[in-house]
Amino acid sequence: GTAAVTVLPFSFTTLAGGSNHTCGLSSNGDAFCWGRNFEGQLGSGTTSDRTTPGPVQGGHIFTALTAWQEVTCGLTSGGAAYCWGYNQDGTLGNGANQYSTTTPTAVLGGLVFKALETSGSHTCGLTTAGAAYCWGVNGNGELGDGTTTFRSTPVAVQGGLVFTAITTGNDHSCGLTSSRDPYCWGDNDSGQLGDGTTAGRLTPVLVAGGLAFTSLNAGGFLTCGLTTAGAAYCWGEGGNLGDGTTSNRSSPVAVHGGHAFSILGGGNRHNCAATSVGVGYCWGDNELGPLGDGTTTNRETPVPIQGSIAFSSLFGGTEHTCGLASAGTAYCWGRNTNGQLGDGTTTHRSTPTPVFGGRKFRQIDAGYTHTCGVTAERRVYCWGKNDSGQLGDGTAIDRHRPLPVDGARQVRQVAARGEK
Repeated sequence: GTAAVTVLPFSFTTLAGGSNHTCGLSSNGDAFCWGRNFEGQLGSGTTSDRTTPGPVQGGHIFTALTAWQEVTCGLTSGGAAYCWGYNQDGTLGNGANQYSTTTPTAVLGGLVFKALETSGSHTCGLTTAGAAYCWGVNGNGELGDGTTTFRSTPVAVQGGLVFTAITTGNDHSCGLTSSRDPYCWGDNDSGQLGDGTTAGRLTPVLVAGGLAFTSLNAGGFLTCGLTTAGAAYCWGEGGNLGDGTTSNRSSPVAVHGGHAFSILGGGNRHNCAATSVGVGYCWGDNELGPLGDGTTTNRETPVPIQGSIAFSSLFGGTEHTCGLASAGTAYCWGRNTNGQLGDGTTTHRSTPTPVFGGRKFRQIDAGYTHTCGVTAERRVYCWGKNDSGQLGDGTAIDRHRPLPVDGARQVRQVAARGEK
């Protein structure tokens, strides 16, 4: 979500959304946030909700933002990390034990980061040299430092590995090395570490199978990735892995069908992917139709998304999915209780339904119960649940069709993330 009642004298370049709040960067690196704020996740110096963008305090110039649940973090141009919001378990990395903080505080350690990702309960970052550091909740070893001790400052992920990418799930983390080898650590009850066991790991273990991946996505209780050949593999919680069973898998299993995918978009308990020519497939939980196959039947193998639409991107929300056609037309399907499909109704849809208005979008992202997109003109529109002002239209009224986020001009990217 995003936005403003008055026309604001800035333009956003990136957006990042938590469960019920959204933050954006202006063209000069100033951060603004809006939505729910009971943990201080807006960085405004208060705990008051905002239905329009307000400045993040501190005067920092950021180049990147990441947000999840009630935590927001940003990277400065010099690679310094700052976080704000919920902090009871050390999730902000500032060495303090206070319940929350309402303004950005420096992540301690003097590290220079090139990437950050937060799950809301723990955060991991990659330094410019590719070393991984994590902080926050560590009850399952998700920080990778060899302990289960919660950490309020960054600790090095053990093993001396050099990573090019890192991803955080609920209680586990994974990284991809420059040789495209996947490593995971943390909770492994469902086999989500992929090392052939269900034993939790306090330090990184190599995912079994000898596969080389180009991307990884750590979901709630599973992990999926695309190989260099475009084959999708998943491991962890059964029924959502696409392998034709409902069994948990402790090592990678091929998603059925032999498809070569170019994009992979994960939801909470379902996954979608598209081939190089845009043919879309989904698998997993389908109670309210997020697989788009015209049914509400759970699928253990990929089923084609109905409608003969060539998708250029796919984004999975908690119980809904959205995709962009190659021409920029947006479609959504699945749960629509709060209007998150943007078709002007609250009717659940089991096949792709055009987002109202016929606008051409360049990017779209599906959150927990709301959705945002950037048009070809780089204007932001949001729709769905708005109880905390996360749509940024100056109200707390749910919207069933896209409404503009006032003042958010020249936006390049949005993210409306919810629960994993």
